[in-house]
Amino acid sequence: MSKNKILLVDDDPDIREIISFNLIKEGYNVEIAKNGVQGVEMSLKFKPDIIILDVMMPDMDGMEACESIRSNPETKDVLIVFLSARGEDYSQVAGFDAGADDYITKPIRPKVLISRIKALLRRNSKSNDFNLDVIQIHVLEIDKGKYQVFKGQRLIEMPRKEFELLYMLASAPGKVFTRDVMMDKIWGSEVIVGGRTIDVHIAKVREKIGDKIIKTIKGVGYKMGE
Repeated sequence: MSKNKILLVDDDPDIREIISFNLIKEGYNVEIAKNGVQGVEMSLKFKPDIIILDVMMPDMDGMEACESIRSNPETKDVLIVFLSARGEDYSQVAGFDAGADDYITKPIRPKVLISRIKALLRRNSKSNDFNLDVIQIHVLEIDKGKYQVFKGQRLIEMPRKEFELLYMLASAPGKVFTRDVMMDKIWGSEVIVGGRTIDVHIAKVREKIGDKIIKTIKGVGYKMGE
C-alpha cells in the first residue's frame, strides 16, 4: 500500500469527505485543511508529497495559497493539484501560472482524481531518478539535482514547470521540441493543457534568463540556441 502523504485543502465538507475516503482507501496518508491559510500552515508541518487545493475558498483562495507554498523554500517543490468548478482555458492557464502541476475540474470523479495523482507521483519519481547533472550553457548553470538556475553568480527563482522546460531545452541545444512533446514530457499525457500554457511558461522563462537564448520555431515549438 502506498504511504505517500497527501494534504487535502477544501472548504466544502462533503468534498473533503468524499475525496479523503477514496484516498485513504487507496492507502494514502491524508491530512485535511479547511481553508487556504490552514493549508499553507499544514504544508510546512505535514510535509506532503501532493497538495490537493481547491481554487475558490474564503480568507485565502487556492491561487494565493499555491503562490505562498511555492515561495517557501521548504515547500516550493511539492506537487500541487488544483480543484475548480471553472474549466475555462484562461482559468486553467492562471492555475498553471500560479504553480499548479495539474488542474482538475468539478464535479470530482474519485477514480479519475486518483489516476491523475498516481501519474504525477510516477512522473515525479522518474524525474528525481535521472539527469542529475549540471548543465552549463550560454551564461546559465542549470542544476537538475537542486532545481536551481544561476545566471552568472545570480540565483534565478523558477517554479517547477518553468525549470523543467528550461532543463529539457538545455539538455539538447539546437534540437527543436514541439509543443506536443513538451506537454507530454513535462505535464504528461494524463494532464490536458493547451499550447498556450507552453507559450506562457516559455515567456516567463525568457523574462528571467533573457529573450535571445530560447528560439521560437514558428508553428512548431522551441529550441535552445547553440
